[in-house]
Amino acid sequence: MTNPSTHLFWITSRAAGTAALLLSSFGVCLGLMMGSRLLRKRGVDLRVTHEAVSLATLVAIVVHGISLVGDSFMHPSVADISIPFVSAYKTGWTTAGIVAGWGLLALGLSYYARRWIGVQRWRTLHRFTVAAWALGVIHSLGEGTDAGETWFLVMTAIAVVPAVALFVARMTGIGTRTRGQAVPA
Repeated sequence: MTNPSTHLFWITSRAAGTAALLLSSFGVCLGLMMGSRLLRKRGVDLRVTHEAVSLATLVAIVVHGISLVGDSFMHPSVADISIPFVSAYKTGWTTAGIVAGWGLLALGLSYYARRWIGVQRWRTLHRFTVAAWALGVIHSLGEGTDAGETWFLVMTAIAVVPAVALFVARMTGIGTRTRGQAVPA
């Protein structure tokens, strides 16, 4: 039997990466639902849940990256996990993940800077979250040890398809409120 302690960092990174994928997909769904007519009841407020899921996603992304530094197989440097195009390991996929991670970190934390950057500018900026999330999905499908495994592909589809459907609905105007329009009770 293999000693799991020799693979602890890799297992931790793998678990945190999977958690980040699931949490970010859920967070994107919540964010897209908040701006749509899908929630018709006035009492439904997902802001607190969206914020908690978003912060949990950011923690999972940080744990995913940092735990790789201790991996005994890859031996990545801090630069390898934090600077695009530095890692020699699957450079394109790794870079997609790094850009996604930094993008989600900046866009997610920009919520706390709305007062200084302005709410309208923040809303415009926050729309790019879907692009950063999509890069994270691409990273997951191309980089991970489990990327080609059936269970991982099914899990990814279950997490990603609802977010993509909500995004398409948002882009096509299906179920979207217009500014100033009251939400029906």
